[in-house]
Amino acid sequence: MNIMKIDGQLFKALVLKGAENLKVNYQYVDSLNVFPVPDGDTGTNMRMTIENGVNEIASVDEKNIYEIARKLSRGMLMGARGNSGVILSQLFRGMSKGLEGMSSVNAIGLAKAFDSGVKQAYKAVMTPVEGTILTVAREASEKMSLIANSKMTIEEFFDEYIQEAKLSLQ
Repeated sequence: MNIMKIDGQLFKALVLKGAENLKVNYQYVDSLNVFPVPDGDTGTNMRMTIENGVNEIASVDEKNIYEIARKLSRGMLMGARGNSGVILSQLFRGMSKGLEGMSSVNAIGLAKAFDSGVKQAYKAVMTPVEGTILTVAREASEKMSLIANSKMTIEEFFDEYIQEAKLSLQ
């Protein structure tokens, strides 16, 4: 498929699938957490946070990406659990702000929204520490800001984003 734009329905579908994936793998994410202490609840908190957001959009039939992102963000913010949940909710809050006024976006608009999410998350953390989820999100977003263009498909965007996120994680 060569999807050139993402609207509210596709964004919602991506979020729902992502939440399902986290629900299946949250224990693995729990095991990855080592900073600031290996408390073993990072995946659990992220799962609970995204599930609150999903509850807000599950029955919404909306084509406008900003409206879906705004409702998702609100649900995540209201149900954020732990530091990891708060950071995740702030990433989506900033993304929502970056999508304001848009009904759909191409790769360039998505890169701007991701950048907005990273900036919001960094502002929300009193003392941001590099080597965390913040770093991974920032480095992947920075790459997308450099390479996203009007001919890039949404699939290519996410392939590149994930590749850069994995490099950052290493």
